[in-house]
Amino acid sequence: MPGDTTARPCPDPVRAHPRASALRAHPRERLARARARSVAYALVLALAAGLLVLAGPGAGGAAAVSVCQGRPTRTVSFATGELRLYRTRHYACALVLAKRPGAPRPMKVTLQPRGGRAAVVGGRWGRQAGPVTVHALNRCVRASATVSGRSVSTGWILC
Repeated sequence: MPGDTTARPCPDPVRAHPRASALRAHPRERLARARARSVAYALVLALAAGLLVLAGPGAGGAAAVSVCQGRPTRTVSFATGELRLYRTRHYACALVLAKRPGAPRPMKVTLQPRGGRAAVVGGRWGRQAGPVTVHALNRCVRASATVSGRSVSTGWILC
């Protein structure tokens, strides 16, 4: 009430706490509760990871996501791999995939816009080399790829 001036005792800080019994518990009991919480937390994480594995990349039925932006425009197969080309309005992108992924082997992918400098990625990889992206607004491009000594190249394409 507005006119009530009766003195009320201050609440005990330990009893006022929502988990007052936990604060007054013996240290061994607090340690046991903390272990139980951590075990429950680990169990929830393991369950979530298991669900993610079960609902992995093929669960949705959609096509695999590419590392290149744009729409796929050309795929050139050769003995040891496959050169994939993608195109947006302003850029062209290329990558090479090995036919049989596995141990690292020499791979290289090159993409050059007409009148521009070639972008090259080379090294030893097990599955793919690239992506390589170049600015190709209103320009033709040419691409080449090498996997384990076998190569393929295109002429001027995507004009």
